[in-house]
Formats: sequence, C-alpha cells, structure tokens
Amino acid sequence: MLIPAGIVKTPSVGHLFKLWIERYSLDFSSPLFIQDSSVFRELVEASSPKGRSLTATHLSDDLIQSLCDLAGIETYSYLPRIMTLEEIGRLAQNSFRIYQKLVKIYAQHSPTTTSRTTAQLISRASAVALGSKRSSLSWWGLPTVVQLYSALEPILMEFQEQQLASRDWRTVGFLTTQLNFSNKLLLKQLSSPEQFLLSPYFKFIEEQVAIPWLRVCAAAAKHQIGSPVLVLAEKMLLACEEIAATVYHHLTQLFPEHRSRRGGLSHSDVAHSVLRDLVMFQVYIWLCVLEERLVPIEQELLSLYVMVMTGLEVKWELTQQGIQLLTDEILSHLESSQQHLLLPYISGIQQAFFNMRSRLGATS
Repeated sequence: MLIPAGIVKTPSVGHLFKLWIERYSLDFSSPLFIQDSSVFRELVEASSPKGRSLTATHLSDDLIQSLCDLAGIETYSYLPRIMTLEEIGRLAQNSFRIYQKLVKIYAQHSPTTTSRTTAQLISRASAVALGSKRSSLSWWGLPTVVQLYSALEPILMEFQEQQLASRDWRTVGFLTTQLNFSNKLLLKQLSSPEQFLLSPYFKFIEEQVAIPWLRVCAAAAKHQIGSPVLVLAEKMLLACEEIAATVYHHLTQLFPEHRSRRGGLSHSDVAHSVLRDLVMFQVYIWLCVLEERLVPIEQELLSLYVMVMTGLEVKWELTQQGIQLLTDEILSHLESSQQHLLLPYISGIQQAFFNMRSRLGATS
C-alpha cells in the first residue's frame, strides 16, 4: 500500500533513492537489439518528442478506457465471488486515470534529445546494447519516474484513502492484477520500439501500488552512509531480482502440479506475479530492518498476502515453503558477520506467518 513517505533529504536517503530510479531504466539486453540493428533508428524516432506524441495518439483516452474495462472483466473472470462487478468497475476507473496521466506525462516535450543528432543517439544505443545494457530515461529526454510519481501520487493516495475508509482490502490487493492485465493489453497496441520505451513506466505503475520502495528510501534517513545496516540493505536490494528468480525456480521444481485460479507456476502470467511478489516480500523485509520494527509486515503485508493468496486458492504449503526458501536464499548471500542483523526479523516474519496459519486453521 502507498503511504506518504515524507522523505527527508540525507546522503543515505539519496543513496537508496538513486537505486530506486535506476530500477526503471531502459534495458538494452533485449533480443530486440541483437536480431535487427535497424531497430536503433526506429527507437530514436519513437523516443523523439514527435514520436512520443504519436504514441500518445495511439493510446487515446477512449482506447485506454476500453482496455482498462476489458482488463477489469479479465480480473473478474478468475476472481468469481471474490469481488463484485461494482468493485471491479472502480478498479478499472482508477487504472484508467493512472494510464491517462502516464500518457500525458510521457508525451510532454523535453529538450534533451533535440540537442543530440540522430547519429549520436543511434551510436549511444548501440554502445549501451553491447556494453552496460542499461540506460537512464533522462538521457533519452524521457520523463523520469520521479516526474511520473509526482503526477500520480494524488490519484494513488485518493484511491488508498477510499479503500481505508471502507476497509475494503480486496480492491487494494487486486489492483496489481488489474494493472498487470491493463499493461499487457495496452502494450499490444504499440510497436516494438514503443513497447520498449514504455515498459519501464508500466513496470513502475504495477510496482508502485504493491512495493514500498519509497518508504525504504525514507527509512534510510535513520542510518548513516557506510553503516552496517545500510550497506547490507543496499547490497541485498540490488540482488532482489536475482534472489526472486532463484526462489521461483526452486518453487517450480517443488510444486510442478500446483494450480491456482490463474494457472500453474510455469504459466507466464503466474511467473510474472510470483517474481513481483517475491521482490515485494524482500523490500518489505528491508523496510522492517531499516525501520527497526516488524510492523510493516505484521500489519500490512501479512493481511494483504493472506487475503490475496486465499482468494486465489494458493495452498499454504506453497506460501510457507516460499517464505522458507526466500529467507534461506537471502541469508546465503550474507557474510556470517552480517547475519545477526537480519536473523531477528527472519524469525519474527516466520512466526507471524505461522501464527496466522494457526488462526486460520483454527477458524476453519
């Protein structure tokens, strides 16, 4: 859930803030750039102010609305009896407002690329694809996720306040599902270069409603640059994608026959959601470590996770094994001298989930 972070500018906050921004850079490791070098010119054209304006015309308000409605129907189709059509309608309308604002921000004119020739931009793209594989949005004259966050925060905060007022956690839990479906439908309307350029923003939107990245940045204010806790959090946040992939691989081997309402673990949509949730879980762990308390997991993640997993008919055995694999994998990345910083939180998390399972079991 999104909570105003009230970020105080300190060196340690700035350090993690930079990691957060870099998460949403352009990924030139895509096979798109290996198979056809002409795509670099198409990319430069699509990233220009004229190209982005054209993309915005492709994603008109009417199209966004219809696709968000369609995503709502998809969400409802595999969540029968969990959400009402009225709740799904609210999700679709909120997601429409989010994408409408995104497209408007994306099309805004930026003078950065106009100062560089097409040849310079193509050369840069080719070099990045061969070398570092990643390039910042700002280098291409594209709006940063900070600009997007500033524009979206009022919409996201309004949405959260509505749900808190009604104590309806279901729409909070399944907004990510709605956004995931919307992302796929919207990307299908675009060319490959347009998809490449917009993917970081779509990833940002889906993660922003589920993963407390900015609250982690804010929590860093309690720690000094170079402190053991901050060094550890930075190291592990950089490794969170790798750790998620490893745990997901183990889960597919341990539960080859598992089926939830959305399908088996090897299904591409399920894999996407599982990997995102494994990253989310890790970010919540480091939020707890930096805040020096278990409240974010005990009062937020646990309740939300149980509600979603129960609704999707995900077995507790999978959840519990996933937590064990995840915590084991995290600990395997730490030096023995670092593990004492994390072990109290690992124990607390495991106990919290055990207690929740016992309460649910006793109820049933």
